[in-house]
Amino acid sequence: MPGLRRQYHFRPSRNGYFAWDVSRLIDLSAELPVFQLSLDKIAELDELWWFQGEDDRPTPRAIGNHVRLMVQADTDFPVIVCPQGRVMDGMHRILKALTSGGDSVKAVQLPQMPDPDYTDVQPSDLPV
Repeated sequence: MPGLRRQYHFRPSRNGYFAWDVSRLIDLSAELPVFQLSLDKIAELDELWWFQGEDDRPTPRAIGNHVRLMVQADTDFPVIVCPQGRVMDGMHRILKALTSGGDSVKAVQLPQMPDPDYTDVQPSDLPV
């Protein structure tokens, strides 16, 4: 998708992380039906999301960078959730809806979990 910064969705693997290229997730979900996902159903809002790595600290600068991305987020694009309803893309859009007083976001749900693009990697190992 032109203009989209390179992003990945991570889940722990045996020796690092599984990583999905968000551009591919967008392509895979392009024709899926869009629905309204209640913010109350998004478990990740009450879990660690961005600041999980040993060197990934919630400094004021890091938080500010996420706030900037949240403000710039376009909520016309649906968030992507996996078959189990877990967020794979769109947390800045979700936070924008939350902080704006919204109670839901546009979403699409993958019918099956795609294979990861990378296995047993560290975020710093991936192309940017």
